[in-house]
Amino acid sequence: MTVITATPVFEGCMLIALSRFGTFENLKGYAVDERGNLGPSQRLLCGLGAGVSEAIFAVTPMETIKVKFIHDQNSAKPRFQGFFHGVREIIRTQGIRGTYQGLVPTMMKQGSNQAIRFYIMETCKDWYRGGDPTKPVNKLAVGLFGAVAGAASVFGNTPLDVVKTRMQGLEAHKYNGTFDCIVKIAKYEGAAAFYKGTVPRLSRVCLDVAITFMIYDSFMDLFNKIWITQ
Repeated sequence: MTVITATPVFEGCMLIALSRFGTFENLKGYAVDERGNLGPSQRLLCGLGAGVSEAIFAVTPMETIKVKFIHDQNSAKPRFQGFFHGVREIIRTQGIRGTYQGLVPTMMKQGSNQAIRFYIMETCKDWYRGGDPTKPVNKLAVGLFGAVAGAASVFGNTPLDVVKTRMQGLEAHKYNGTFDCIVKIAKYEGAAAFYKGTVPRLSRVCLDVAITFMIYDSFMDLFNKIWITQ
């Protein structure tokens, strides 16, 4: 039985967080008005940029490798003898491109994901502050807003997640690109197939997003106390 160690998973999660929040904060710095507030369209665009960034630099290779591992271990004769052996085999047989399968649907999925989440989070925080960007937001409120944002993102982009998973699996060769995958799923499996796994994903994502935003908000509070930004 193949075991994927915690170290590469932890490092991958850190890379995703750095790509996502680092990009968002950089874009936000250019997009805020003179009072330090983000407008509705800016919230969407900054979130979209954060999602596309994490898709390119972290999520696509991680998700592609993860999906290939799962499918390999469920096959009659598993080929991968461990995480690093599996990565070497994928690159040896398919090249770097083998770790970037499904880039377009992943960019679509992560982009829409973070656009929805950051839009709702920033909107809720702005409502809580009454338009005053200097007013602190209670961390429990941040967690609640994060759960709402997570739920909205699940219903908003589960179809893209289904397509992304199909495009990154070992049977990705059945599809001639993202659009062909969408057409074949709709034709042979029906519209309901695009929402497979919604309920179990909903509970996991709501908790994950709530905790992530609480940690992110706490880190930014600490960061701003140490390095005062203008």
